[in-house]
Order: sequence, then structure tokens, then C-alpha cells
Amino acid sequence: MKQRIAFFGIGLMGRPMAARLLDGGHDLALWNRSADKLAPLVAAGGRACATPAEAAEGAAVVCLCLTDAGAVEQVMFGDGGAATALAPGALIVDFSTIGPEATRGFARRLAEAGQAQWLDCPVSGGVAGAEAGTLAILAGGDAAAIDRVRPLLALLSARVTRMGGVGAGQAAKLCNQLIVATNMLAIAEAMHVGEALGIDLAQLPVAFQGGFADSRPLQLFGPRMAPPADPGPPVSELRTMYKDIRAIRAAASAAAAGTPLLASVEAMWTRLIDAGHGSEDVPGLMRLYRHPADLGEQ
Repeated sequence: MKQRIAFFGIGLMGRPMAARLLDGGHDLALWNRSADKLAPLVAAGGRACATPAEAAEGAAVVCLCLTDAGAVEQVMFGDGGAATALAPGALIVDFSTIGPEATRGFARRLAEAGQAQWLDCPVSGGVAGAEAGTLAILAGGDAAAIDRVRPLLALLSARVTRMGGVGAGQAAKLCNQLIVATNMLAIAEAMHVGEALGIDLAQLPVAFQGGFADSRPLQLFGPRMAPPADPGPPVSELRTMYKDIRAIRAAASAAAAGTPLLASVEAMWTRLIDAGHGSEDVPGLMRLYRHPADLGEQ
């Protein structure tokens, strides 16, 4: 059934996700801080809006795919924010990764105002998963409300798993990111060791495929870490994962959960960020091994 949907955040992930909703026949009202990024989606049938409030007006579902909690706060509750124009019974579907506490706070604000229900639905699977519609969605919120949006989410995801109430999806996503960030660093270090031992690095992901060391990050990033460097299309930015690493630490600390491995991961990521490499894609992790002197002292 065709629905009117508002979509905020046309970045690396948001762009292909919004495109799939358009391909599914939905009426999409779009807003993005950088309006020029809307052009391909408008050409495909979307409608560009001047403010989040304009996009949210009359929408049955409001989708967010934003960088952090500050961006969500501004888009929803700032000047011209979507919260001022929500239709009765609208559902907020937040694909952003912002942590459970911020999510619960946003949900409370809407509930106290008698407005829309909040569903946290962070995703995993990267740009390739967003393009193919095979993302894993980790959902938190009212079970009946999640069921209402499952047909919509089916355009984006091969699997939607309800993790619990509001905030549970975000909690699960932090666990996901802890595994992914650690795996990325392990891949970079393994490539460094292989290079030092004289192995053809291009063959490592091929050789490991189907074994216990295999993973989607290995197959995606491993070949791009092998010389000659071929960055390929951007998949993410190091600063995005760094934001998530810090969110994991904050949430784990609040829950009195020890994270000694995370401390090492964060320290290595911090060296890259402090040296100005936050905008680089994941293969930039190889700087830790190939050019450590450029990153300052450990």
C-alpha cells in the first residue's frame, strides 16, 4: 500500500535507502541539510522540502538516517523541526545510530506531547546492503507499531528483529559496532603481519573465504587494504565509527560493563582521528601500521 513518507538524511546510507522506498512506489518527502544531495531522488519522483516540518506534514511514517543524536535533536525538535507537524498516529522510524539513552529521551518527549510513537531501527550491512535491500534492522519499540512498518522495512531489509522496547534496537546496534570495529582493526593488523611475512595480501581474503576468519568486512575491506591501494567507492568514514565507539564506551560505563578490549580499540581509533584522518574510509586503518610515525606517539 502506498504511503506518504518523510525521509531525513541523504548520506551514504540514506540515499540508497530512500531510493528503494521510491522504487517501492511510496510518496517520499525529502529534506537534507545539503539540499543538492536531493537532486537524484527528486529526479526519481521524490519531493524536496525546505524544512523538516514541511516534509513531515501529513506523513504516516517519518524516517531518520542522521549522523548523531545532535542531528536528530535538531531535525525533530529544532526550528522548523518535524515534531511541530507530525500527523496523528505517525510513526518515527530512526535508522540512525545514536545510543539507547538519547533514543528513550526523544521517545518520552513525543509521548508527553501525545505525538507519534518512536521506533529505533538502526541498521547493519553497509552501503552494499542498503543498495540491495538486505540490511539487518535491529528494532526497538512497541511490537504492534513495528508490525505496522514491517511491509515498509521489507523494502530495505532481509531481516527485522525486535530486540525489545524503545532503545533496545540502539543497544543491540552498539554491540554490533563493538564487534565490527574490533574486526576492522583485526583485519588491518592481519594484513600488516601478512605483508611483513611476504604474503600476497590480495590472496588472503580469497583464502579465508568460508573459514572461521571470514567476515563481510574482510571481503569488503581486505582487498582494499592490499597494495596497490585502491580506495574504491566510499563505504564509511573513520569518524563515524569513532562516534559509535565512544557511544559504546558511554553506554557500557553507565551499565558498569567492563570493556578492556574496547579501550584498546578506542585508543587506536583516537590516534587516527587526532591526526586528521577522520574523513578517510576504513582502509585508512592501515596508517596505524604503515605510517605510525605520522600519527604521533602511542
